[in-house]
Amino acid sequence: MAPTTLEGQVTTTSPYGRQVEQTGNPLKVCEMLATIDGAKYLERVAANNVKNVKAAKKAIKKAFQMQIDKKGFSMVEVLSTCSTNWGLSTIDSLRWLEEKMIPYFPLGVFKGGEES
Repeated sequence: MAPTTLEGQVTTTSPYGRQVEQTGNPLKVCEMLATIDGAKYLERVAANNVKNVKAAKKAIKKAFQMQIDKKGFSMVEVLSTCSTNWGLSTIDSLRWLEEKMIPYFPLGVFKGGEES
């Protein structure tokens, strides 16, 4: 189970699903870091289809460039599947990400979307 494992989501180490009353809610990392003054670029992307992979590449390139230009802390959070540890087929993992993860962890720029 990861800090971002959803409530009820089954993993190798959470075979009965994440129990919020025992482990707390999943962490929304971009939303938390967006409150920090030193954070200059934060974006959440997904690696579940060609369009999103292209967007992820663009976001990662931008984050590196922000760091190279010494503009401040940058981070790209990538939603991806883990078929083996989730105990799902590849197709079912992609469906889970699309139907469950992206609605809970919306994609987009959380800070620094403007060109700086």
